[in-house]
Parts: sequence; structure tokens; C-alpha cells
Amino acid sequence: MAAEAEQVVADLRDKCATPASLLRDVASAMAGEMGAGLQEEGGSKVKMLLSYVDKLPTGREEGLFYGLDLGGTNFRVLKVQLGGTKKHVVNCESREVTIPPHLMSGTSSELFDFIASELAKFVADEEESSNLSNGKKRVLGFTFSFPVRQRSVASGTLVKWTKAFSIDDAVGEDVVAELQTAMEKQGLDTHVAALINDDVGTLAGARYCDEDVVAGIIFGTGTNAASVEKANDIPKWEGELPNSGDMVINMEWGNFSSCHLPVTEFDQALDKESLNPGEQASFFTERSRSVHVRTTASSWLTRTFVFSSSQIYEKLISGMYLGEIITDTSLETRKLVVEICDIVARRAARLAAAGVVGILMKLGRNGSVDKQRSAISINGGLFEHYTKFSECLESTLGELLGEEASKSSVTVKRANDGSGIGAALIAASQSG
Repeated sequence: MAAEAEQVVADLRDKCATPASLLRDVASAMAGEMGAGLQEEGGSKVKMLLSYVDKLPTGREEGLFYGLDLGGTNFRVLKVQLGGTKKHVVNCESREVTIPPHLMSGTSSELFDFIASELAKFVADEEESSNLSNGKKRVLGFTFSFPVRQRSVASGTLVKWTKAFSIDDAVGEDVVAELQTAMEKQGLDTHVAALINDDVGTLAGARYCDEDVVAGIIFGTGTNAASVEKANDIPKWEGELPNSGDMVINMEWGNFSSCHLPVTEFDQALDKESLNPGEQASFFTERSRSVHVRTTASSWLTRTFVFSSSQIYEKLISGMYLGEIITDTSLETRKLVVEICDIVARRAARLAAAGVVGILMKLGRNGSVDKQRSAISINGGLFEHYTKFSECLESTLGELLGEEASKSSVTVKRANDGSGIGAALIAASQSG
């Protein structure tokens, strides 16, 4: 059994190999898919969705703005006080609220009424404590991390729910209008100025303090990216070009596929078992579990999705911890588990770096044309907590771009709470 397991791991290492030549092919393919996605709707699996955010924060915004961040079983409400170029974010207060399970499968009005009631409580508490109620209409940015079809910066119809939500009467409806109606019921004189995804928020949050930020990326349980494109480089754009000349694109790069990707039988098996075969191929932690089933006899590992990303990036390196949750395995088996996760994590980090280089290539900022500085803002627990992943990603960027370019021209910035603060910042930029 041990010899067979070791052979499986050795084979996995070979099949997950990501030499620089392969990564450069992946980067080129990503850049090509980005261009195809901008050419026409449906032209690429990388959907390149228009966010209708054409004005990003400049750092000069001032005033009080609110953010609402809904992306899972919890949501957050934020109050952000902006002080302009000298003070930037003067103060940020937030509150996290757990959504009762029955509201995640109830009706649209029940869900949004609950969200609006919690927002009203937060506003009342914060304005009473800070004495900032001045009778003006409040301005709010709404981060909604579910698939929507946008037609403007402040409207979008829900395409489908993901995660634990299943509210049929919300599908096809404008989520901003639903929220606006619910806030009016609560007597909240609040205007939703922007509807964004979390990757767009990550970009905006970093752009507020750094004008060279050109992309925002999420590396957590899932992954997505947003980039800043020139509006006149978007053939599928219809209508008058924005005055800024820019357009933020929600890439939806989790759908990316290429013949250059190192795909194993474990990837193929996992894809067949998934809810959406052929889509979102970049799910990270489940790759490891599918290999573990082949290499151990543990019933713990055969349960789909039981191996969460938080367990990997916060606890995995602790053999003692693995001993607590995998009680029917030997120390040698647990060492194999760690080795498998390292192999998969290294592949994921190097492919992620290739994706970043693909974005830079598409934007003409990969160091081959000029030395213009480009910053990439990254958010998500995988990047933040799993040190091996973040270190491997950054070192791979140096390998692909050249050490000089990666240090002088390309900067990777860790975003802090980008999806929440970013919503408030975009609301501020749209209101200016």
C-alpha cells in the first residue's frame, strides 16, 4: 500500500509539473482569451464582463459613504469616512451579520428586508455615536458576489444563485431595485450608486491609494480577476465611450481553459463530479482531496469538500493537527497528505502567476514594451494565509518576467478588505 501511494504521488508530481515554457504558453493563451472575450459576447470562456465602472477612485474623494458586501452566508455593512488626498480613509466602521438559513431559500423580499433592517440598525448606531447625521441622502456601494447581468453601473439582474442560496423569485430581477425597495420600507434615505463584484472592489480599494493598480484578483476558495481596459479596445462595447476612456472588466477567469494546462485524471474526475462540468476548473482544495482518496484508506477523505481551504492554508503544515482530524492514518500517510497539498499548491500558484502575466501581456505591461510600473492587488484567504502559495506566486512572476522587471515594474499588493471598502470607494467616485 505504501509503495503504491508513493508511486501515485511521484506520478502526480510529474503530471503537475509547470516549467517556465509551459507557463509562458498559458500566459499567452490567457491574453488571447481576454482579447476574444472583449471582441464579442460568447467569444471566449473568459467572459470579460463589462462592469460599467469607468471612474475609479483617485484618492481625492471626500465625505461619508456606505458599503454593503453580500457574498455568502454572512454580509457586512460599512461606513467609510474619506478625507481626500492628505488623509485618505479617515475612519472605517463595519458590522458583520449572519443570514438566517431560512432566508437563503425563502423569498427575495424576505432576504432584502432583513438586509435593509440590519443596515438601518447599523446606520442609526453609527450616526448616533459619531453625530454625523446631516440630513443628506446617503450614498452606498453594493458588492454582490453572485452572477449578474449588468446594463449600468448601478443595476444588474441576477442570473443564478450560487453557494447556499436558492431564492427562485429573485432570479431575473434587478438586485439593486430589490435592495432600494427594501431600504425605502425601512425609511432609509439611501441611494445605491454602484453594483460591483468582489474582484472589482479589490481593484478599486487598492487604486484609491495607488494609481498604478491595473488589476484586482481574488485567491480564496475560488478565484476571479478584474482588469482596467481602454474602452476603445473593447469591440463589443456599444454606445458612447466613457469620458474617462477606461472600463473595468470582470474577467470571470475561473472559466479559463487551455490545452497547455497540466490536467491530471484527478482533475478530470473532479470535474465530472461537479455541479457544472467544464466550468470553474480552478477550484483549489478539492484537487488535493481527490488525490488523497487514491493514496489513503481514510473515510474522512472520501467526503466531497470536507477538506476546506481554511484547513489547508491555516493548519495543514501541522502534522499534529492532521492527526486530530485523520485519526485512522499513520504518520507516513499524513506526510503524504502534506506532500500532495504542496504539489497541488505549487501548481496552483505557478498557474496563478501565469494568469497575472497574461493580464499584463494583454495590457502591454509585461516589461516587453516599456518600464511603466504596474501594480496587482490581490485579496483572499488563500493568498493571505497560505504563505507557500503567495511566495511561490511572487517568485514565479520573477521567473517569467525577469527579476529586474518583476522588482522594478510589477508590484504585487495584498488588499485589505477590498470588496467592502472598494464598494464604498466606487460609490464615492461615481458620486463625484
